[in-house]
Amino acid sequence: MESAATRLEEVQANIARMCRPARREPEDVTLIAVSKTHPIERIEPLLEAGHRVFGENRVQEAESKWTPLRETYPDTELHLIGQLQSNKADEAVALFDCIHSLDRKSLLKALAKAMDKSGRRVPCFVQVNIGDEDQKGGCPIAELPDFLRKVRDAEIPVAGLMCLPPADIEPAPFFALLAKLAQDNGVDGLSMGMSGDYETAVQLGATHVRVGTALFGARE
Repeated sequence: MESAATRLEEVQANIARMCRPARREPEDVTLIAVSKTHPIERIEPLLEAGHRVFGENRVQEAESKWTPLRETYPDTELHLIGQLQSNKADEAVALFDCIHSLDRKSLLKALAKAMDKSGRRVPCFVQVNIGDEDQKGGCPIAELPDFLRKVRDAEIPVAGLMCLPPADIEPAPFFALLAKLAQDNGVDGLSMGMSGDYETAVQLGATHVRVGTALFGARE
């Protein structure tokens, strides 16, 4: 089996390779190691290999794993990449350095209140329902300009836009659409691309890729 360090080097090399034709610098792409469902003993080898940016799906799971891990690795940057319930806003603002799933007015209100209370402004990606799928979260494309205006009015730092393209369809057109929406709305960050398609995402402008399986191997 490949070591965590070897897998990390491979993913970093792939990102660098896709940056070249797009005339981008590899440093402009943040690799988020998606550690959701993986136990501490699977995460530590990546930390030991020098990686410091990780993504979790659930507040409670992240809290239980990263409270002890951050004692040893205090410079770790933690991203919430899963859906966030409004009643978990306080905990999310206290724990995470970035939130990727701001997608509705009720959550916006809860996060603004939590940030005001804590005095901590956590950058947020606005999740866009890029494939117009009923079963997925995300702000509808037509409502995006108005929603972004509300986020800025609440003084929540806008990190960029995030999307999850429809499964089993070529993702490139959806990534290109998200990049166009970001440009049209004066937003720089693009959180898009996972283990199966992060190379395509980098080529199309991703600033943050969320990679799990390619770094950790298959989940048990």
